[in-house]
Amino acid sequence: MAAELTTTKLNAESHLQLDQPLLRLPHELVRRNFKTSQRYVEREKEYLLPALKDSANASLVSPNTPEQTLASLDAMISRMQNFKRKLQTLHDEEQAIQAQSAKRIQHLQDLYDIPSLADVKYDEWSRIRLDRLLVDYLLRAGYSKSGERLAKEKGIEDLVDLDVFVQCQKIADSLNHGETKEALIWCSENRTTLKKLGQNNLEFELRLQQYIEMIRSRVPAKFLEATLHARKYLVPYQATHNEEICRASALLAYSPENFDAMPEAYKEMYSHTRWHHLSTLFISTHHTLISLPTRPLLHIALSAGLSALKTPACHSAYASSSSNSHSTTTKVCPICSTELNELARNVPYAHHTKSYVESDPIVLPNGRIYGRARLEDLQRKLVGGVGEVSGADVRDPTTGEVFKWEEVKKVYIS
Repeated sequence: MAAELTTTKLNAESHLQLDQPLLRLPHELVRRNFKTSQRYVEREKEYLLPALKDSANASLVSPNTPEQTLASLDAMISRMQNFKRKLQTLHDEEQAIQAQSAKRIQHLQDLYDIPSLADVKYDEWSRIRLDRLLVDYLLRAGYSKSGERLAKEKGIEDLVDLDVFVQCQKIADSLNHGETKEALIWCSENRTTLKKLGQNNLEFELRLQQYIEMIRSRVPAKFLEATLHARKYLVPYQATHNEEICRASALLAYSPENFDAMPEAYKEMYSHTRWHHLSTLFISTHHTLISLPTRPLLHIALSAGLSALKTPACHSAYASSSSNSHSTTTKVCPICSTELNELARNVPYAHHTKSYVESDPIVLPNGRIYGRARLEDLQRKLVGGVGEVSGADVRDPTTGEVFKWEEVKKVYIS
């Protein structure tokens, strides 16, 4: 009874390892919101204080020109009103994020209130988690409308990051269509954070792609524009991307019309697959910036589940009773199923802290280990008798091989 309770007891901490992004992303969004507000305040402060000082000095020096002073004050009031609207927008966004965080915290708290894996409430909580993982997968795969519809149908809009993924996919799609404008705007907005994280490769690649497109046109006027572009946007990266910059300079000598004859390095630069590379690089950088896993959570959960259930027998040539008439195994293992067997083939085995070994292990000549009592019981069933079986043959229940009991050796676990 105690073993059963231990097996069914729910360990909330281990379950929530997969759900860290659920709270990490709202925290990151609030932090970015605060940084934006701080930047607005600093910028307006730098404008307002000198402007007030200049207006006050002007009114003292020229007391007969009140119209200019009033115009200056009106301009400052108008700018402050605009500043107030920006802060109000940021405040509303923060309120929405805080409300979303509260619902996510409550969702995770519900797990701590469930005492056992056998509780029906755990099934309900797990179903919500599965819906979240499916929405996350759909959004990452670019099926934004399907993800939004599923989230709305299940009532979990606050538990998934719809807006973040939709915006990310919009910029990624623009790159796939050969446009760099939106991605460069995103880089400009997040330049400080990207620099702190050492994620400056994306902006360089985008500027390099702009340069390549100028060269691709083969218009003489574009050559000069490309040279100026390289001096302004590529040369500052010379310390970290010197090789790519040198190759870009040599690209002037290669025309895309002679694509097949040019060296492989320049083929890669002219290749249209670079746009897909830029899209993938943007998604990776975007997720790193806001602390999102680069892999879909569904893949992570599925890999963990497959690894936990996988055993050496799952991919054994003797494991399937359909391929071996002597085998006593059945198709009850999920990993042995047609749907999951190949998917789990390259997944590592789980690390088990406890070993479950029969109390009387013996090893057969083919190297397989079983419990002696179990083999004796199987032999009795095969011969249809009872009593001692020590003088009879012993059959491997997996491979069907038959051996003498004299060939069997006792196993001692150390």
